[in-house]
Amino acid sequence: MNRIQTMLLALWLVLCAPAFAAEPVNINTASVEQLTTLDGIGEVKARAIVEHREANGRFRSVEQLEDVKGVGPKTVDKNRDRLRIDGAP
Repeated sequence: MNRIQTMLLALWLVLCAPAFAAEPVNINTASVEQLTTLDGIGEVKARAIVEHREANGRFRSVEQLEDVKGVGPKTVDKNRDRLRIDGAP
């Protein structure tokens, strides 16, 4: 393997490998720490998701995350493949 191929492989691993290793997140049971593993969800948004869930009950769809202040359709779309409700794909 030449130097360029090695560098391209390393770049691919850095950019793509975390997406393959990412675990699904059940938005009805996830902790703040688990929610922060989602793309675009920091601690403040994660706490808002948990507070919304506690105040309004379980999410019935992934799209209901958009009801949480600071979480929009782009954030939901970026994470759609990892989001679960009650274990459903």
